[in-house]
Amino acid sequence: MLILVTYDVSTVNAKPGARRLRRVAKVCESYGIRVQKSVFECQVGSTEWVQLRAKLLDEIKLDEDSLRFYFIDQTDRMRIEHHGADKPLDLETDALIV
Repeated sequence: MLILVTYDVSTVNAKPGARRLRRVAKVCESYGIRVQKSVFECQVGSTEWVQLRAKLLDEIKLDEDSLRFYFIDQTDRMRIEHHGADKPLDLETDALIV
């Protein structure tokens, strides 16, 4: 399944917030590709999805941070538009989408 992960980690408390921000990004990088600063596309199976969700929920502070998951089905995938630099990758084939 394709999941879009978005997050906003509070850095009001500079050091702890920055540390959480790095840890959240690192978890996302191990499951998908960064498409914007705090947005990742993750192609995962059901077991990986459970692990990804659990790891991210362990990293964030629910009273300060925000975490969203968007589930993209095949129909929605065909409706994704990209404009600008860094051409997107097809997560299933690792080929550039032109």
